Amino acid sequence: MVQVLASSWALLLGMLLLMVGNGIQGTLLGIRGGIEGFSTFEMSLVMSAYFVGFLGGSRLAPGLIRRVGHIRVFAALASLISAVLILYPALAHPISWTIGRVLIGFCFSAVYVTAESWLNNSVTNETRGQALSLYMIVQMAGIVSAQGLLLVADPGGFILFIIPSVLVSISFAPILLSVSPTPAFETTKPMSLRELVRISPTGAVGMFLMGGVYSALFGMASVFGTEAGMSVAEISGFIAAIYIGGLLFQFPIGWLSDRMDRRTLIVAAAATGGAASAAAMAVGGSFAALAVAGMLVGGMSNPLYALLIAYTNDYLDREDMAAASGGMLFINGVGAIIGPILTGWMMGVIGPQGFFLFVSILMLSLAAYAAYRMTQRAAVPVDETAPYAPVLPTASPVAVEVAQEVAIENAEEAADDASPSPPNP
Repeated sequence: MVQVLASSWALLLGMLLLMVGNGIQGTLLGIRGGIEGFSTFEMSLVMSAYFVGFLGGSRLAPGLIRRVGHIRVFAALASLISAVLILYPALAHPISWTIGRVLIGFCFSAVYVTAESWLNNSVTNETRGQALSLYMIVQMAGIVSAQGLLLVADPGGFILFIIPSVLVSISFAPILLSVSPTPAFETTKPMSLRELVRISPTGAVGMFLMGGVYSALFGMASVFGTEAGMSVAEISGFIAAIYIGGLLFQFPIGWLSDRMDRRTLIVAAAATGGAASAAAMAVGGSFAALAVAGMLVGGMSNPLYALLIAYTNDYLDREDMAAASGGMLFINGVGAIIGPILTGWMMGVIGPQGFFLFVSILMLSLAAYAAYRMTQRAAVPVDETAPYAPVLPTASPVAVEVAQEVAIENAEEAADDASPSPPNP
């Protein structure tokens, strides 16, 4: 771990600041939208627009980086992100915010692609798994700490929009001034969606459903809090609880996934998250209960993303794992685009509790489908499964491919360790 920090501290520091900036703007818009009088459906379109841009960025960023290089892409995107963040309060209209969110989503996606390829280039095969885990912790720490910054100023003013703009601008300084060489950029051609669904129906369906869950949590939690009458402090605490849960449960679920039938764990995690979300609908305005429910929902949904990737890997040849990651990210991205829109529609029909109803329906649907698939296909023996590698739903195709590489390397090491030693002559 020390070796990873020594070689990648500048990049990790930059990503920490970047995630703080992104975490603030995601929550702040939900609160400011209520102040501006935007309807729930209008805010759902605004929040969905981020994932439209993010999906587009993940598809187009590799070609952009190949044409003009990492440094130029970084500089251009930094300027555009900072400009959009400043323009949000100046152009307080749903159409303007929707366009801005598309741009922000595209830029952050391309930034993640660039930074993650740089990180992968700066570590060795032996430290790649540690780097991935540390990168995930930095991402979570940035988003959680961002919620506390919401308390330093009035969300009805300009200051809270200036803060993320400054943080995003500063975040690029340690990265661009680093002495680390610019890496060559390569990505794997994705597997066709039809082939991916044929190989792992549970993985494909699960990634689509979890895309909807994650985008609802990331995009609509602050809208829910505003509609439910929470204070700014309560909204920031509620959202922080979601991400803290995701961090706390990531490694225990990962540990279990390497020691049992992953479909059983998928069913258990999805059912727990669905039940917690359903229970949140019954507790009314109790903030403590909502925070606990949010922690459980986040704690189950975030690890499910990596768990579904690991489960899909169990049915893939090692040389196909990286190719499958592109298809899974696309499926997840489509679900993420739809998620906020359906959440907003449900909240418009039944009120704020439509937020938890939507999350509960999706997670319980995943549990039911995974349980059904258990009756259609025999489980892969535990000693033949691909190792679990932690990766978050915010990851770009590069990070997911790195996670796949880690899984492949771990599987090869496990196979070498299990093979009998040759007899002594």
